[in-house]
Amino acid sequence: MCGIVGVLGNHEVAPILVEALKRLEYRGYDSAGIATVNGGTLGRRRAVGKLANLSDRLVHEPLAGKAGIGHTRWATHGAPTEGNAHPHRAGPVAVVHNGIIENFRELRAEVKAAGLAFQTETDTETVALLTQLYMDQGLAPAEAAFKTLDRLDGAFALAFLFDGEDDLIVAARKGSPLAIGHGDGEMFVGSDAIALAPLTDRITYLEEGDRAIVTRAGVEIRDANGTLANRAMRQIQIDAARVDKAGHKHFMAKEIAEQPVVLGNTLANYLGADGSISLPGAGIDFSKIDRLTMVACGTAYYACLTAKYWFEQIARLPVEVDVASEFRYREPPVSPGTLALFVSQSGETADTLAALRYCEGKADKIVSVINVPESSIARESDLALPIHAGVEVGVASTKAFTCQLTVLLLLVLQAAHARGTLTDEAYADHISAVRGLPALINLGIEQSDKMQSTARKLAEARDILFLGRGVMYPLALEGALKLKEISYIHAEAYASGELKHGPIALIDKHVPVVVMAPRDPLFDKTVSNMQEVMARKGKVVLISDAAGLEAAGEEVWSQIKMPSCSDLVAPILYAVPAQLLAYHTAVAKGTDVDQPRNLAKSVTVE
Repeated sequence: MCGIVGVLGNHEVAPILVEALKRLEYRGYDSAGIATVNGGTLGRRRAVGKLANLSDRLVHEPLAGKAGIGHTRWATHGAPTEGNAHPHRAGPVAVVHNGIIENFRELRAEVKAAGLAFQTETDTETVALLTQLYMDQGLAPAEAAFKTLDRLDGAFALAFLFDGEDDLIVAARKGSPLAIGHGDGEMFVGSDAIALAPLTDRITYLEEGDRAIVTRAGVEIRDANGTLANRAMRQIQIDAARVDKAGHKHFMAKEIAEQPVVLGNTLANYLGADGSISLPGAGIDFSKIDRLTMVACGTAYYACLTAKYWFEQIARLPVEVDVASEFRYREPPVSPGTLALFVSQSGETADTLAALRYCEGKADKIVSVINVPESSIARESDLALPIHAGVEVGVASTKAFTCQLTVLLLLVLQAAHARGTLTDEAYADHISAVRGLPALINLGIEQSDKMQSTARKLAEARDILFLGRGVMYPLALEGALKLKEISYIHAEAYASGELKHGPIALIDKHVPVVVMAPRDPLFDKTVSNMQEVMARKGKVVLISDAAGLEAAGEEVWSQIKMPSCSDLVAPILYAVPAQLLAYHTAVAKGTDVDQPRNLAKSVTVE
């Protein structure tokens, strides 16, 4: 959430800042603004709503200057108003901020006692006013910013711009990501490499507690103790960070369509021609692991729930799955033989990162499954497993989810092989099934047009239930989440066997029930649950293969046919109809598919 960009350039910076902010729209925001220094004078423009509103304002009220900072805000402290929008200014300093300053009330009282007045409801304005206070006391801009940083508790990424300083940005991070970009006589600051990709392919990632003095000549980085700690510069792949819709109406549609290709990339990076699975570095010795703890948030959490079935049934490895935001607060014991595994698309999810740090020094090994190899979670893991999904812009995760599942499934098969729980023949069969995933996913996506008519009916509902048994239960949870995220329809998911333990009271002719049920060993039990729904005039949407649809009969309200597949890979395949139903329902309702209200792609604060 919130996006930060800064530029010390050789050209007018306002349009560059706005364009960079557009590349950060996927993070979620409700207002935006920029500040520049022109002829030594600090100026700013802000607007509520989409970046188009800021662009319109800049047409009527241009802002000149070749040095500037910009921000997309997702409201925490204070409503989404122009007054609360960033950058915040206090006298000679402007500040943009991602995160939460936990001790802002204490600092606010101190600043107020010194005679400085507040204009907003935000915690960020406190940072600007405290910096002004130190500058009023005679400190140079960078010194004042550093002294302010020493006073802050909480999580933050910050960038400071100063009146009279057209060749200086001070940047810092603690808990929220921030990167420095290197150009030719130009320097850049950004929340991630996506924002900076059109400007440079040379990136330095700030580490926890770092603060940086950025000028056009380069960057000086110091750690939290003030010690010089210049970090390595890395070259990123510009193509990997390119963001466009490639002819699709929405990023989500594009990312659903990309799944066969990106899954092929995932398999190519982990699966050898001989069927062997190779992990980076020293890998994992599963023969020494007696327990697995998996931690994640949102869709990544459902990937972990799916993998729990696989790990326990195939590798016979006990698994505990936790929501990251709860994990560390209940202070669970972590035994020495535990493998701690963390899943995050961005690799910057605040709760997941905090849970990882809780496990440091306790677990035998810390492993992460991530989509951004240079992210904080990846860097702080003993072993990071990239999913190779490419940039995912849509807030509702699609290709990242199926790639997470694929990497986790390969990890399960490697664990089973190491622990001797699979015969050679069964292992080979499973590998063959995994190799067929891209083709299966492609066949699933081909059903997209047929799902539109069902989605139009779902768009009229106020409440929808999702059901699944066994390994399909987490997919039911994912389907309900997707629908809630982008269509704003209330949806709940239950294990099918739990229907008669309460949820069946909700069933009537107005409540569609989406059932995810390939013809597997649990199918007959699921059909029994469907009959209970239909007996109460519930409308069943059955997602199954040809054999399952035939066995269920013609009384089903709507049928969605998926290709037949191995039980092993069914959860990955059935992610596709969950995504497409949600997508087409949202389109039918006319909601903002890629940037749904109140949501952010990367949740970098608790």
